[in-house]
Amino acid sequence: MKKIIVLTGAGVSADSGINTFRDADGLWEGHDVMEVATPQGFQKNPELVLNFYNERRRQLFNVSPNEAHKALARLEEHFDVSIITQNVDDLHERAGSSKVIHLHGELLKARCSHNPNKIIDWKTDIKIGDLSEDGKQLRPHIVWFGEEVPLLEKAANIAQTANILIIIGTSMQVYPAASLIHYVPRNTPIFFIDPKPNINQTDFNGLTIIKASAAKGVPLLVSDLITKKD
Repeated sequence: MKKIIVLTGAGVSADSGINTFRDADGLWEGHDVMEVATPQGFQKNPELVLNFYNERRRQLFNVSPNEAHKALARLEEHFDVSIITQNVDDLHERAGSSKVIHLHGELLKARCSHNPNKIIDWKTDIKIGDLSEDGKQLRPHIVWFGEEVPLLEKAANIAQTANILIIIGTSMQVYPAASLIHYVPRNTPIFFIDPKPNINQTDFNGLTIIKASAAKGVPLLVSDLITKKD
């Protein structure tokens, strides 16, 4: 069975109504990135950071997977599909995708602020005084700027197995996630879906650019791949 690797970014969830965290002016939901997405920010004002992610988590319960998420789940019926996402929502899983790697963490998990390996499921607000089993303050299970991306090596190993690569809704500017394209075997067909693509046809061998939103472009590509697979 052919192996399809899918890299997804904020654009795949935007059609579900989840804001793409960072605005054009570099602010995240009106906050400076350093305030809400760094270990230093958490140390300085943990309550602000917890509230920021509590709002994001609450929003998850008011949104649903869109046609892009559903189409990727359908793709699993015909191919061996692994999704590597920069997103911290659970919409891929809710749509039915079974192999999802969250490079930047997950909103529906919390972890010990002193031990990144102590991770637990968490679906409500995290408050000051919510402690891990070893008595330390819990924090969102989110990879902040300046922190290691623990699943990067696993993602790179999976990328090396690709027969087809699909990139959806990411600018491919955020490293180290953007480096994954370089692990894909040479001459692997690459499909790039974005309404405002920032790469050119000549940037990679075998590149096809689909200028469309995720909800429109992904179902079309999936149907095409399923039709042509035999």
